[in-house]
Amino acid sequence: MVEITGLPEGSFGFDKMKSLFLTGLFWTALSLFMMDEAAAVPSFARQTGISCSGCHTQSFGPNLTPLGRSFKLGGYTMSTGSDSNAKLPPISAMIVGSFTHLDNKLPEAPAPGYNTNNNGSFDEASLFYAGKVYSKLGAFVQLTYNGIEDILELDNTDIRLADRTQLGNHDFVYGVSFNNSPTVQDLWNTTPVWGYPYASSELTNTPGASTLIEGGLAQNAGGATAYMMWNDLLYLEAGAYASFSTQFQRNVGISESATADKIDGGAPYWRIALQHQLGGHYFSVGTFGLRANIVPGRDHSLGLNEYSDLGVDANYQFLGSAKHIFEYKASYIREDQKFGSGFLLGGNAANTNNRLFSLHSNASYTYDQTYSVNLGYFRTTGSYDPLLYADNIARKPNSEGFIAELDYVPFGKSDSPLAPWLNLRFALQYTAYTKFDGSQSNYDGSTRNASSNNTLFLNGWLIF
Repeated sequence: MVEITGLPEGSFGFDKMKSLFLTGLFWTALSLFMMDEAAAVPSFARQTGISCSGCHTQSFGPNLTPLGRSFKLGGYTMSTGSDSNAKLPPISAMIVGSFTHLDNKLPEAPAPGYNTNNNGSFDEASLFYAGKVYSKLGAFVQLTYNGIEDILELDNTDIRLADRTQLGNHDFVYGVSFNNSPTVQDLWNTTPVWGYPYASSELTNTPGASTLIEGGLAQNAGGATAYMMWNDLLYLEAGAYASFSTQFQRNVGISESATADKIDGGAPYWRIALQHQLGGHYFSVGTFGLRANIVPGRDHSLGLNEYSDLGVDANYQFLGSAKHIFEYKASYIREDQKFGSGFLLGGNAANTNNRLFSLHSNASYTYDQTYSVNLGYFRTTGSYDPLLYADNIARKPNSEGFIAELDYVPFGKSDSPLAPWLNLRFALQYTAYTKFDGSQSNYDGSTRNASSNNTLFLNGWLIF
């Protein structure tokens, strides 16, 4: 499978639809175990005849190989093998559960029905339409029931129309993507939507500051981008995003849509990358960015807040024979912020201009596409602003920490039991903060330290 992790949440509010969705998911799972193998192959794997390990470095999960990136670039339409004309539609389903433990319990429960610490949770169940729609048109569409918020929502969506030809005696792929979150269409696991960590707890504290491109527009905006890849070397993409109407957001499960921030007009997005394969070594470097004028809370009296995000990223993979895989990924984002006069007069910010910087990096080793060791580092820094960051003592957005993770993926290879339609992944993750919302100790004035938010997270994904 390709890119099957769930992300942001919203609100549908239709209990009957939720019940039907969960019932259908249960019977889908049950029927898969009753089918013979010739008919029981889901979505991308059924369409291509290629096991999940062909497109993913860890057999199952968002992290892509060159083949996986090529499949996504081509619009999810590539078909090979005798199963390419299978009659089953490109439908898959996923169930995710987890356990969360913090070093120091939270001041209050993170969500209704949960404890201040040591929470087991049914995180989500998703249905996917993932594969060819018709000819050169393909789609990745995710419908998710969020078990923590008890809501049904339209999740990550990427619909593509793509083709290829020859340009200057070199391969030339071109297409358009219609999607609902900046970087959800990206080919590299260095940008926000599909970056490390690939799963994290919703039942713990997280730093309060992040750049706009790091999820600030996810699911509440729609975009269209045009892209091209020349000679499997140079990638160019450009387009724009606009906010969905409040009625549309309610219809697709986005909560608090009436007070959500809104893009004024369109927000340009761009992406440039260079990649090269040398034997078992793969390299890529790139830049990406977003420019948006935001109406805070959809209240035009506050003026416009201007955000300019500029990111750079790099990716290295040693794939070799796939027995031993080494990877390193990094991204750095600089955000320039300019706040409208109404936003300043309303006491939301003290400075007219601020900056925010976000750094993410991680290294990993994977054995036999089954066992993985991952170590990540993250850091957020930015301008001093006594109003914008009034909820912390330092009045700064600064946070820093490490993420260590062990993964076990027993299924997903061509010789796995029930291959290729049963995939399972376990992750044991520990996040350690050296700084949280501006300080190492007593960051919020309640004697809570950064290390109090250190989180142990056990996560399991099942997809079929």
